[in-house]
Amino acid sequence: MAAPRANLIAHMTSRFYDMEYIREWIRRFWSWNLYRKNKVFSHTLKHYGPNVAAAHFVLTQGGAIRFQDQEWILPQDKNRFFRNCLQFQNLPLEEVDASGCVINYYGLENLVHLPRLRSLKLCGCPYVDDWCLSRLHSLSSCLQELSLAGCPRVTERGLACLHHLRNLRCLDISNLPAVSNKGLIQILVEEMLPDCEVIGSEYADGLEPHSEEEIVTAGTTATIPGTPVGPMPSSGT
Repeated sequence: MAAPRANLIAHMTSRFYDMEYIREWIRRFWSWNLYRKNKVFSHTLKHYGPNVAAAHFVLTQGGAIRFQDQEWILPQDKNRFFRNCLQFQNLPLEEVDASGCVINYYGLENLVHLPRLRSLKLCGCPYVDDWCLSRLHSLSSCLQELSLAGCPRVTERGLACLHHLRNLRCLDISNLPAVSNKGLIQILVEEMLPDCEVIGSEYADGLEPHSEEEIVTAGTTATIPGTPVGPMPSSGT
């Protein structure tokens, strides 16, 4: 009886290590694939310049781009763009919509040196985090619109890095699950960027609600100017 049991344990142990090996192989594959998708397009950069290289990167990731005075180029148009990219070589890339793309810290190297980029949308990007936001300071002279809506890894620490973007006119920080006290953070961001419209949470988000009794008491004292703070004096004194 002991031999079959030992064989069963040995078989289960080998299966366990097989599963661990497969899990590790999958993890390494996804890491390599993410690295591959975020590589710098050095050949395109060398021969066609940073604007075409950035457009190539975004379209390959499934995003959309717009050059100055041109129509939007969508992911399904990327092959036509690649064939005719010479005509865009001297045009600045002004708008990038990389929403939902797997762009990460290293992939931003393709975008942060664009001298005329006005709008950048990173909505719902799963790998955009605080480190990514720290790289955007090089766009401070040109970036006017930035959307981070739905980025699960962005926290208040990353938002604090945006103080360099003094030309920003619109910032979307709605639906950031890793940000606590969303209403307070929005107020702080608005103070940090006074010329920017901040789209996000209601100011009350993240604040503790008061009980009905506290609200009634506060409202009663607040509506009578000069009302002393403290308990009411008894009528016998």
